[in-house]
This record gives sequence, C-alpha cells and structure tokens, in this order.
Amino acid sequence: MTEEAKPGDETEARRGAGLERRSLLSLGIAGAAAASLATANGAKAQATGDSKLYAIKDRGRLIVGTGSTNPPWHFQDANGDLAGMDIDMARLLAKGLFDDPEAVEFVIQGSDARIPSLITDKVDIVVQWMTVTPGRAQQVEFTIPYYREGVGLMLLADSQYADFAALRAAGSTITVGGMQNVFLEDWIRKALPEARIDAYDSPDATIQALNARRVDATLSDQSAIRWMMQQAPGRFADSGYGWLPNSYASAVKPGDPTWLNWVNTVYKEAMMGVDFDLFAASYKKWFGVDLEVPKVGFPGEFA
Repeated sequence: MTEEAKPGDETEARRGAGLERRSLLSLGIAGAAAASLATANGAKAQATGDSKLYAIKDRGRLIVGTGSTNPPWHFQDANGDLAGMDIDMARLLAKGLFDDPEAVEFVIQGSDARIPSLITDKVDIVVQWMTVTPGRAQQVEFTIPYYREGVGLMLLADSQYADFAALRAAGSTITVGGMQNVFLEDWIRKALPEARIDAYDSPDATIQALNARRVDATLSDQSAIRWMMQQAPGRFADSGYGWLPNSYASAVKPGDPTWLNWVNTVYKEAMMGVDFDLFAASYKKWFGVDLEVPKVGFPGEFA
C-alpha cells in the first residue's frame, strides 16, 4: 500500500472492479440478446421471403390439385372445362394473386393423391372437397373451412312422405337406398333406426332406384342433394334433415405460415368481406342456396 493510499481503498477498489465486471456482463447479455433477436428477425424475414406465396407470384400462375368427377365440387362441364365449387375457390385465389382468375394450372388427381402431391411440391394447394380430420392435420395444414358437409335424405318431390319427420314416423315401412360401403347401415340407422336398407354399387344406380320408386329415399351428401335439385327442378326434394357434419377445407404443405395466412385471408374475405358477391354467386350456382349478406358494421364473428 502506498503512502497516498488510505485504509479501505483496497476494499473499494475490489468493489469497483466487481461492479465493472457485472456491467460488462450485463452489456454482454444485452448484446447477445440483441444479436439473437436480430438473427431471429433475419431468419423470419428470410423465411417470409422464401414462402411459396412469393414463388407463385414469380412463377406467374397458381398450381392447384383437384378432381374432375364429383359434381358440384369438381367436374367437366358440357364443353369439357373444369367447373364446380372447388374450381371457383381456386380461381378466387388466382384472382387475389394476379387479378386474373384464369392464372391457374389444375393438376387432376385422385383423392388418394391429395396429400402426396402437396408433400412432394407437385402442387401449391389442394382444393378438392377435402374433409378436415385430426389424422390428416398431422400431415398437412388446413385452411379455414369453406363448406360444412353432411349427409341427408333425398325424396321425389311428389313422394307420399313430405319430409324427414314423415319418414321417421313411417318406421320399418320405408326403404332407404344408398351407395354400398361399410358405413351405410350405421349412417342410415343414426337417423332412421327402423328403415329397411338397399345398397347400390354407384350413385347413378341409387338415383335410378329412387326414380323407379323402388326406394322411398336415398342417402346422399347434402351438397349432392342440392346439386340434383338444381339439375332437375321440381323432380327431387330434400327431406330437411342433415347429420354427420364434416368440414371441407383446402390444404397446404406444412411449415409455410405466410402462404397459409394469405389463403385464409382470401377465403375469409370471400365468405364475409370484399369478395362476398363472388362467393355467394358460387353457392347459388352449385347448391341453389342464397347466402345471407354479412352484417355491415361489427364483424360477424364477434356478433
């Protein structure tokens, strides 16, 4: 200790050194945090830039996986062109991307190819009456649903049974037809536990049985019933009861929130915003349903 040093200076010096070390440590932690945040933001920006949304914009067209044999969702019209609700939804996306509903390339595929075509990047999105299930949601990311499907009963318009209540009251005296599958009996029994059941090998054969009055009603998807009523006005009627609800949505490859969020934005604003008129026109065309105009003012989802 020098002559100038005073008692206690050594303690103060040690304390000052400790404070300095803590300050430097704090600066180091803050710097590391800032660097980490910058890295995360950079990665986020990079991920956003790498989104399929921007790749599609650069390409100049949207590639959509869909089908061609299931009206009113996707089928070939009298001119051989693809038509249906799914096709309209795909064209809505193309309109949002390029202001051109025709800027879309359709890849026709079977239902079993929907997930593989996404995972292998063969298509940008699948718009193909795809039912949302927990199992599928582990392999793809679903958009918000654009239709709520279910099964129902189609009658002849001049049937002796006016509606579902009349069918149910008839008990075991009625016969319901449906396309053969392992679930047919269970599905019908959920609504009509006493009805007799006839199974057919195709939807056309089921309709023929109804037209020939070999069955009193047929089990069909609600969308198919609405489509048939559109195609043959005055011939068929909906019993007025639907069950076994499920949701139809589009699907995208997992891991691209930018692309998924953009598609969801388009769908939501079609159902209740700027493109509602287009969406409502599709519903009217394919299902014969007049959608109620969303309330103006407070957003409908919070009403």
